[in-house]
Amino acid sequence: MITRKKVGDDVFTAEALDEIHKATMRILQETGVEVLSEEAREHFRKAGVRVEEGHVHLTEEEVFKYTEMAPEKFELKARNPENNVVVGGKNTVLSPGYGSPFVMDYKKGERRNSKFADYERFTKLAQWSENIDVVGGVLVEPTDLDDRVRHGKMLHTAVTLSDKCLMGSAMGAKKARECLDMAAIVFESEQFVEENVVLISLINTNSPLQFDERMSDALTVYAENHQAVVIASLSMTGTTSPTTLPASLVQQNAEILTGICLTQIINPGAPVVYGSASSVVDLKTGDLALGSPETAKMFNGTAQIARKYGVPSRGGGALTDSLFPDAQAGYEAMLNIYSAINSGFNFMLHSAGLLENYMSMSYEKFIIDEEILGVVNNVFSGLEVDEELLAEEVINEVGSGGNFIASEHTYRHMKDMRIPTLSVRERYFSDRDQYNTADRAHEKCQQVLENFTPPELSAGIKQDLENYIDGLA
Repeated sequence: MITRKKVGDDVFTAEALDEIHKATMRILQETGVEVLSEEAREHFRKAGVRVEEGHVHLTEEEVFKYTEMAPEKFELKARNPENNVVVGGKNTVLSPGYGSPFVMDYKKGERRNSKFADYERFTKLAQWSENIDVVGGVLVEPTDLDDRVRHGKMLHTAVTLSDKCLMGSAMGAKKARECLDMAAIVFESEQFVEENVVLISLINTNSPLQFDERMSDALTVYAENHQAVVIASLSMTGTTSPTTLPASLVQQNAEILTGICLTQIINPGAPVVYGSASSVVDLKTGDLALGSPETAKMFNGTAQIARKYGVPSRGGGALTDSLFPDAQAGYEAMLNIYSAINSGFNFMLHSAGLLENYMSMSYEKFIIDEEILGVVNNVFSGLEVDEELLAEEVINEVGSGGNFIASEHTYRHMKDMRIPTLSVRERYFSDRDQYNTADRAHEKCQQVLENFTPPELSAGIKQDLENYIDGLA
């Protein structure tokens, strides 16, 4: 978890932010958001919200009424209490890649379908990481597992190979309930799950201006049980949203606010996150341009808009358009990670491993992103000032033209500098093999996986989970 010194930087003036809000309210009243689930629409009707021809039309008064019910921050519990995190405030909680159907094979230089074995390996990397806080979810899409048990197998893997916070399935009400059942097994208490937030789940809208039944029904289950949901839009400029960034932000705002209001209608005070995976499209090629500065600016705006409504926000990540773990992947990931945290996001999916927009995961890129996260975390920790750190006596003692290498103060602080996970700081030697960053990342990944030891888990919990999953088939 990264803790900032400030809430976040604003990209909009107060006047511009107000114009985005007003435009959103007009869209909600005129067109509204189509909600395909009859159950969800009935929740809105009972709350007095106008519902016409399947579209929900929230007023400004209703939007502020329900967003004010949502908590500004909440604690997400892990089975190891040392790994609990707070979503909101000045914190940025990190989760790795999500949903990629492919994995890049570094040695072969080609991508392949992701498998369950990849899911297990990426879970091990997430547990090893000093920066990742939340595992589970869909680290990669295990295409070799039956859909009926896929979510169960993934959650089982997250629990047995990690003791960090968990994500639940959003693939409909049934799978959401099953994730709650499994969470009760993990925490050995239904009451504990009822009284604490132990799952966070990703609920995506269908842009433009639509919620499908599967997502809204999963949202309903989690909200009823006081579990956290991220309401996220994936608007793509020029295709599923207008091509200009302010217009896309208006559209995604209408979608996300509708989902947030639904959570509070169902269960006032249920934890919810204002989320975005919205992207810029390069209309010359028709491909996403996640590594572009425009994408970073869209995320900057999203974080500020979320603060207006007083709810935690999600956006950013180690996003890149590169197909390989190369220099482009590095500088684009650094841009998106640093910019997202600086703008004040509280939850960041896709924090490690992504290549090719959202399509591929890479083991080597995961290690590179771990280095980036460590560097950025260090930067955002800021600088402290006290008598010891100012070292006036040391400066006066060494005096003009002296040298501090033998100073006791130097020995006391020589380990203050962050030690890199991956980067090298050495001269060139002609008689040595010089490995590039991706090669070093490949080697580091192999070392981590070979030496991985899972955290302790009682045999009873493991067996109960396995028995439950067997019943899903």
